[in-house]
Amino acid sequence: MKIIHFIYSFLLISLITYSQSLQTPFEKTAGKQTATYNEILLFFKALDRQFSDIILIKSDLTDAGVPLTLIVFSKDGRFDPKMWKKEGKLVILINNGIHPGEPDGIDATMMLMRDLATGKIAIPTNMIIAAIPVYNIGGALNRNSFSRVNQQGPESYGFRGNAQNLDLNRDFTKLDSKNAIAFTKIFHYLQPDILIDNHVSDGADFEYTMTLLSTQHNKLGEPAASLLHKVLEPALNVQMQKANWPMTPYVNFESGSPNEGWTSFYDAPRYSSGYAALFQTIGFMPETHMLKPFKQRVEATYALMRAMMQVVAEKHAVILQTRKEMIQRVMVEKTFTLGWLPDTSYYEMIPFKGYEAGYKKSGVTGQNRLFYDRNKPVDKLVKYYNKYVAANQITAPKNYLLPQGWWAVTDRLKLNNVKMTRLQRDTGLVVECYHINEYSSLKNPYEKHHKNYNVKVSSTIDTVYFRAGDYVIPCNQPANRYIVEMLEPTGDDSFFAWNFFDAILQQKEGYSNYRWEDVAATYLQQNPDLRLRLEDKKKTDPTFAASADAQLNFVYKNSPWYEPAHLRYPVYRWNPQAIIPY
Repeated sequence: MKIIHFIYSFLLISLITYSQSLQTPFEKTAGKQTATYNEILLFFKALDRQFSDIILIKSDLTDAGVPLTLIVFSKDGRFDPKMWKKEGKLVILINNGIHPGEPDGIDATMMLMRDLATGKIAIPTNMIIAAIPVYNIGGALNRNSFSRVNQQGPESYGFRGNAQNLDLNRDFTKLDSKNAIAFTKIFHYLQPDILIDNHVSDGADFEYTMTLLSTQHNKLGEPAASLLHKVLEPALNVQMQKANWPMTPYVNFESGSPNEGWTSFYDAPRYSSGYAALFQTIGFMPETHMLKPFKQRVEATYALMRAMMQVVAEKHAVILQTRKEMIQRVMVEKTFTLGWLPDTSYYEMIPFKGYEAGYKKSGVTGQNRLFYDRNKPVDKLVKYYNKYVAANQITAPKNYLLPQGWWAVTDRLKLNNVKMTRLQRDTGLVVECYHINEYSSLKNPYEKHHKNYNVKVSSTIDTVYFRAGDYVIPCNQPANRYIVEMLEPTGDDSFFAWNFFDAILQQKEGYSNYRWEDVAATYLQQNPDLRLRLEDKKKTDPTFAASADAQLNFVYKNSPWYEPAHLRYPVYRWNPQAIIPY
């Protein structure tokens, strides 16, 4: 009996110790603390050691000098993405800690992965759950208790900027950070069907703990738009209501009351959900409410990820079939939308639980200040403007041509699985050339750039000479939407918008007036049509007529001495008889 009692006690102590070892810092502190980066890593290493259906994968280095890690749950213990696709498995990728001061997803995912591994949560074998435990490792290591002044807990947390002080949720297309490069490799390695990027919101006060931002459904195109807006979003709302976490769309107004409603967030490609849409992945950005206690926010995030798994399991076949159709469609798509505007004539009436907004005397300024009265809840229907219309459409060429000297662009295309061939010999080709007619640039730096916008172009057909090794990018591949949005100069987050081609905006050669005067006079004598245009412009433009410099420059820019590369966009549209195979 003593031996049996000893064995029983040993097993009981071992079980308790085992259970405690799988508790997260969030659970151990009753929801007051979020895990440190080292605690997160040790926790997932323990899961990797103890469970055959969990694997921890190291990816490339981040800006902090630490590799990005990926944790994957596969119920049958097989971890080959190519095999998953062949077997019809659906992949959910969870991204956490893009802003480590918003750590809700970090702690919720630790518990989620443990509960999957221990069998507390059951999912079908045809679903894969992958997660980046902490995306912004540099920000997570830069721990403090003060940078999120509006947020209710935890006791300490990471910082928004990464090791380069970059906001990684603006870096998905420009790829200034090693973090984004590592993420891009993981994204294309997994080819996820669903992306969940966990956040905490700033803004107005209201009753909900969880709000949800989804990929703007009009941008996805049909049939994915209907799948998201009419099937997945309503089903998620039902599941969250059942779990006692009622949810509303991401609240896109900063202050006051939503009497006039609000417009759904426009997720440009720089953001995670906008980037995912370029590859026909449906993106979700949960945004818990900053003014709710940390414990509630983490529990709501956990509940949403569970709800997502339930909904996805039920709609597994239609999600995979829809994505297959979208990928096939984009490979033959001719027209792409580069800019969107909200349709202010269309709205849906949605329920909203908020608080009455009012004004009272400020204890700081003595002036009236906004406040929300939690003793006066408001429950009403409001307008939700959730339809966008095309504002800038482009017809894709059969191929783009990109000279090899622009390697910063070709490197990023390769990272995103863009298939390219290279010219085998020097050759002249008849191509469509863009000329940058107008553009504006941000006066202040924005994420290391002075972003270009309000871009206007004109195009001409010309013969351009290319060198052996220059790139041919065919528009007949799954990455078509990414290719067009990044290479067309008027795209919201194109390479031109992010200053990758700014060298063409600067004129490299010029002239001295005293010397050019003689050359220009001779040239005008030889070209009477240009002389006539000069005289006409002087008659219609008094400012031009009064400026000798402007007139000399006019002649120069209409002469063979003016460099053709100035303001000529160095990505060319090539429409030969056949698309070049990749």
